[in-house]
Amino acid sequence: MEVIIKNSYQEISSLAAGYLLNTVKNKENAVLGLPTGSTPLEMYKIVVNEYKKNNISFKNIKTFNLDEYIGLNKTDKNSYYFFMEKNLFSHIDINWANINIPNGMTSSIESECLNYENKIKKAGFIDILFLGIGKNGHIGFNEPAEYFEPHTHEVKLHQNTININSRFFNKIEDVPKKAITMGIKTILSAKKIVLIAAGSSKAEAISKTISGKIDPRLPASILQLHNNITILLDNEAAENIKDYNFLKVGCL
Repeated sequence: MEVIIKNSYQEISSLAAGYLLNTVKNKENAVLGLPTGSTPLEMYKIVVNEYKKNNISFKNIKTFNLDEYIGLNKTDKNSYYFFMEKNLFSHIDINWANINIPNGMTSSIESECLNYENKIKKAGFIDILFLGIGKNGHIGFNEPAEYFEPHTHEVKLHQNTININSRFFNKIEDVPKKAITMGIKTILSAKKIVLIAAGSSKAEAISKTISGKIDPRLPASILQLHNNITILLDNEAAENIKDYNFLKVGCL
């Protein structure tokens, strides 16, 4: 596990964008795993700006998003499909047939989850997967639970997650109660993982992720088992980390 602590959200976003851009430059048909939410917004802005300046191409890149709300059409402004189109895909030369996001309007969630898993396997698994982390330690929409759900699955969102995500909706009643998300085994199958966290609200979850016991009640703790993970933190997100002795700490 590599932990890199920088002074600001802007700095860690720049580093994250660097990982993404270098992956694309080094492998023209790379498979990217992508998140939504507030955390990756600056990373996407930097990627778009670099694409416009440096003539990098995404034509042969495949993407798989971590999750999607159940019950939201892709044209809904709060769907993750809409989010990705607005913040990344409409600004680069990606082949839209290579974009993969769970279908939250599917008539068969079970089939959609199985098909999503099969698509990831057929693509050769994910070369680099970017993650955020929830205040309760969720990754993707894998919420605290009694056990780790391995594969892409339907999940009932915790009220805490609903409350936090309600800032994107007109009222809390509009927030979907369920989602489709990559499972833990699916996430760990990625060849490289980059987790980004900023702000003191993430500090407790981050400290437990790095040094706590592996526990499905803090899903991100399972990332300790991955052999190629980098965690990018600003100073506030790192404020509860006490012991660096067992970590490879970057100060780039």
